[in-house]
Amino acid sequence: MKSLTRHTSILLAATLLSAASTTQAAPAGDAAVTAAPARGATMGAVERNLGKPAQVLPAVGAPPITRWVYPAFTVYFEHQYVIHSVIPAAPGPAAGP
Repeated sequence: MKSLTRHTSILLAATLLSAASTTQAAPAGDAAVTAAPARGATMGAVERNLGKPAQVLPAVGAPPITRWVYPAFTVYFEHQYVIHSVIPAAPGPAAGP
């Protein structure tokens, strides 16, 4: 079981790193950036400030990492605390033949 937990944690870490590396910086003053919760905020504070998320994904791994998806960003929690907020990258131009 420890091996499964370790592999799950490694997979989750790789996913978080991948998501962080594919995000793009938003311009200063972007509403999504100002609305995204700061690291260390509690789940309760995030819900009070932003309302209910569009989607809540269940906790995965050890320590448990939970994702709350809002329209403009995704918030990652470890236990009850924000560890990261990710703004998805804008879609690039369509690839031609």
